[in-house]
Amino acid sequence: MKTFIIIGALNALIAVALGAFGAHGLEGKLSEKYLDIWNKATTYQMYHALGIVMIGILMGTTKLNLNTAGWLMTAGIIFFSGSLYVLAVTQIKVLGAITPIGGVLFIASWALMILAAWKA
Repeated sequence: MKTFIIIGALNALIAVALGAFGAHGLEGKLSEKYLDIWNKATTYQMYHALGIVMIGILMGTTKLNLNTAGWLMTAGIIFFSGSLYVLAVTQIKVLGAITPIGGVLFIASWALMILAAWKA
């Protein structure tokens, strides 16, 4: 439980820092299209960072087994947001093919949360 609270909080911190960097450090250096991609990465990283914190809290306060969901959500951030960050700064379009893997990991993690709650 503590691990996921730390991972989630760390990802929230990184999302805020990278969001600020995108708004101030990349302005004028990237086209609007690639700034939008960067912003999408920070938004999804923050949503799922909060999801990971929620998993940690739920694991500490309930009997729900959300361990796999937490790791899938963490991996989703790496694949989804990570690939978008790299795509935005390198503009290597093939990296966009990695992004859906992260999306599937996000969906799977939320589905596991639903299943754990349903079974409880």
